[in-house]
Amino acid sequence: MNSADLTLFVYVSDTGSFNKAAQLAELSTPALSKRISRLEQDLGVQLIHRTTRRLNLTEAGENLYIHAKNIEGQVSDAIASVSAFSHGLSGNIKISVPTISGELLLAEAIAEFCQMYPNITVDMRLENDFVNLLEEGLDLAVRTGKLEDSSLIAKPLIQSNWVVCCSTSYIEKYGEAASLDALKEHNCLAYTYQAQGSFDWRFVKNEIGKDSIEESVRISGSLATNNAQALRKAALAGFGIVYVPRCCVYEDLQKGSLQAILTDYQPRQLGVYAIYPFTKYLPEKLKLLIEHIKQAYQNKREYF
Repeated sequence: MNSADLTLFVYVSDTGSFNKAAQLAELSTPALSKRISRLEQDLGVQLIHRTTRRLNLTEAGENLYIHAKNIEGQVSDAIASVSAFSHGLSGNIKISVPTISGELLLAEAIAEFCQMYPNITVDMRLENDFVNLLEEGLDLAVRTGKLEDSSLIAKPLIQSNWVVCCSTSYIEKYGEAASLDALKEHNCLAYTYQAQGSFDWRFVKNEIGKDSIEESVRISGSLATNNAQALRKAALAGFGIVYVPRCCVYEDLQKGSLQAILTDYQPRQLGVYAIYPFTKYLPEKLKLLIEHIKQAYQNKREYF
């Protein structure tokens, strides 16, 4: 017995007409009649008395109608609950975001998103590791850099530019590094949260009328850390030169607390992406959150 036939039986009972029930079910009347006949055969009882003027339920039909109506209502409720999730009306989202972006803009942006959609809750983790979304049970992650896992989808959010900088007090004490080779003579503080380039700082040299040339220099220094804020504070205190995402030190550069150096060279650029497992049907709530996050980045694009 097909449970859908029970729904058709309810339609016939409610409308009192095969024609009206067929229209409701978007079937032809003969097709619907065959489905009801098959239901009666499967159950071994007659459910409907058919006359030329009207339809009447048999005792067995009336008994079935009571239960089938409940089933039909439960199916409708189940579909409605799933539809609510697929349309982003409710549910929980688990997301992992980088510490810099999380503190700079995403904490506020995601809190705002939850206020806009009060039936959606978000569990946000601030971390820099490239976590396995499926193993960790995460719906979404925001990450900077190249995507290695082909089973994931990456939606670009913004381009992140880096900067080489130090405090004015450091320049006054040790002088400014005017060339890449000059960096070898300075205390360069390494940012180890990256797949490559922690101690090999890469740049692009742009010269008028010439092709761009990629150059790198091997640096050394007294401090290496995977935390950009730790590097920022060390640079502000005048302890050395750092090579970090511009968003991390944007306000310090604007205030003059830190000064960009080697401005003839183009520092590294990395994409920032919203990453999620491959799926044919991305829930609407995730689409909404990704777009909200993208707009939050764009609202602070001068930082990047």
